[in-house]
Amino acid sequence: MKAAKMEKIVKTFYDQLEKGKIMGRRCTACGNVEFPPVFICNKCGCFETEWIELSGKATFQSLMVANGQTQKYQDLMPYGLGAVTLEEGSEVNALIGGITPENAEEYRNKLPAGCHAKIVQRDGYKTVMFEVDK
Repeated sequence: MKAAKMEKIVKTFYDQLEKGKIMGRRCTACGNVEFPPVFICNKCGCFETEWIELSGKATFQSLMVANGQTQKYQDLMPYGLGAVTLEEGSEVNALIGGITPENAEEYRNKLPAGCHAKIVQRDGYKTVMFEVDK
């Protein structure tokens, strides 16, 4: 069995966020794109993946707004939680900014709906969340 080429994948991902780029990994065998990036393809098990910059375009398929949103993400409010499919095919559960308890039902009635990735500054690091397309 072939071993995965070890690389500082987490460091590379966050270094690229600092440069304004959202990165994923594409499988060289089947073309599947992984986000967040991982070494081994979750679709076919191939050990050979490569970095690609993601477009940031996405669609959210589901939406939930928790009553009393967690303190951990207070700085990102308002937001909902949803299943997001990136243009490149990856699916991820993510925070979707701009969703409030008051407008959540309106968005649910329009699903699937467009959104886009957004790099946000947290306490000491940058991360990715999504925002509803206007």
